[in-house]
Amino acid sequence: MAFFFAQFLTGLANAAALFLVASGLSLIFGVTRIVNFAHGSFYMLGAFVGVTLMEILPGAVGFWGAIVLTGLVVGLIAAVVEMVVLRPIYRAPELFQLVATFGVILVIQDLALMIWGAEDRLGPRAPGLRGVWRIFGEPVPKYDIILIAMTPFILFALWYLITRTRLGVLVRAATQDREMVGALGVNQAWLFTGVFALGSALAAWGGALQLPKGGADLLMDFNIIGAVFVVVVIGGMGSLPGAFIAAVLISVLNVFGVTYLPQSTLVLMFVVMAIVLIIRPYGLLGREEVAGEHGQVGAPETPIRPYGARGRMVVTALLLVLAALPFVADQFLLILTIDILIFALFAASLHFILGSGGLVSFGHAAFFGGGAYAAALLVFHTDTPMELAFLFAPLAAGLLALGIGWFCIRLSGVYFAMLTLAFSQLVWSVAFQWRGLTRGDDGLINIWPAPWLNGPVTYYYFTLILAVGGILVLRHIIHAPFGYALRAGRDSPRQAEAMGIDVKRVQLVAFAIAGVMAGLAGGIFVFAKGSVFPTELEIAKSFDALIVVFLGGVKTLAGGVVGATFLSSVEHWLTRLEYWRLVLGLVIIAVVILMPEGIVGSLRSLWARVTGSKSEVSK
Repeated sequence: MAFFFAQFLTGLANAAALFLVASGLSLIFGVTRIVNFAHGSFYMLGAFVGVTLMEILPGAVGFWGAIVLTGLVVGLIAAVVEMVVLRPIYRAPELFQLVATFGVILVIQDLALMIWGAEDRLGPRAPGLRGVWRIFGEPVPKYDIILIAMTPFILFALWYLITRTRLGVLVRAATQDREMVGALGVNQAWLFTGVFALGSALAAWGGALQLPKGGADLLMDFNIIGAVFVVVVIGGMGSLPGAFIAAVLISVLNVFGVTYLPQSTLVLMFVVMAIVLIIRPYGLLGREEVAGEHGQVGAPETPIRPYGARGRMVVTALLLVLAALPFVADQFLLILTIDILIFALFAASLHFILGSGGLVSFGHAAFFGGGAYAAALLVFHTDTPMELAFLFAPLAAGLLALGIGWFCIRLSGVYFAMLTLAFSQLVWSVAFQWRGLTRGDDGLINIWPAPWLNGPVTYYYFTLILAVGGILVLRHIIHAPFGYALRAGRDSPRQAEAMGIDVKRVQLVAFAIAGVMAGLAGGIFVFAKGSVFPTELEIAKSFDALIVVFLGGVKTLAGGVVGATFLSSVEHWLTRLEYWRLVLGLVIIAVVILMPEGIVGSLRSLWARVTGSKSEVSK
């Protein structure tokens, strides 16, 4: 019993920093509606700035003073980021801003590498709090007890700020109705800046407070951001008490999971999130999400028509160039083009449900990697011919999408996105931990194509036919009555239901179709590379596809393809530089600010202004 209680106290101590970071993200989302992927970067900055100040400032006063100063410094940095990067694109689609925050992540990563180096920094012990206290005979670190004691005061301070101050009134009002707050004369720009700075400062304080327990390293941002999003979603987006309850729940469960069921630690919090969202679709203390833009902003879209003569000419010319590429390109360029074509099909499959269905998935890699693993497992374990294994890839991914979609389409917005992420993590954990079947992180290797396809030129044409064919099939579905029903459910679910459209069924079928196409891309990928590893199922893979869709343009059918081509090409050339993340991040931020409708959407608008007519080429 004493050991059980000591473990419980450890979980409560871990919850302190997690709650600080999660409460900051909850505040930012509640007011600005920004899905801030860069929140973990401010947590990491808090750790590095904090350890630097602690080395300079002496004694106990210097230690706690460094923590206070860390929040102020990082809050100021965040305010500059908000004004320079985010403020110019507040009128863009809400989730388009996540692309900008991804660029911020890359910039901060390389800046931290340049300033503090690649080595981990050990955090100093808190003065006067070295050693342990024994509770029921079990040793508990003194610093853990202080963190536990501090957490209720932090929660009370935030509650008082939100409920008893003018700033809190404005924050709550903006959470409910931003337009009304603006109509009442409140300067929304500075309110957003202040809330973003406060939320980032909370993240920085969380990073500084955990220094005596964990130190600072360059992977902190990615290691914390998943847990933070899970806590915010479980608690309910915008609910500080909910974030507190969820932080305690997740931290305590993780501690006991490490002790009693270590295999569960990779996915335990995602399992909890999935269960909570299935039972309570808006989190423990959340409310029904206000209908957001999620990729659809401004005037309603004009009906999407099939290509006219000009559009068909452009596509034909592009296909002829791709068909002639093996005659003029070397092997390296062919392999790079194969990678781009695979990624373009993967991105197009996500764009199909995001642009036409308004379904923002954070876990689309489950179907790409699932298709790759389905084919590879047949070849590796049963020596199935490549042709049969390849056909099984899209089938398996489609069935997986059908099962996951059955649970997910009941939700909407960020809650839908996070539930897809939870299921994706479950699939990843199976591939990572079931070594007897998947060989874990050693991956499945020697998965080569059939002899008649064994060559870069032959496989290039194989990829070109299937990738282009898959994209054209998706375009045909969008132009079919099913596609119009899908967009009707996106734009006005109630009116669509009144017209006799079963919106949820249409969305489920669309989700399955997207899974099939992602699985097709995964099948092409595994035979192109000859291997597959759990990295193809990771969160980063899903976010890559999401980012290129928004970069290319959500409202244009070519957006996913153009975005994938742009990012793959730029990333390929920039990775030769030492600080390539910094340059790539700046490029992404520049594209987001200069082209708020995405690359294709902005070019289409520019063409329309130049010619005085609507362009059909980008459709």
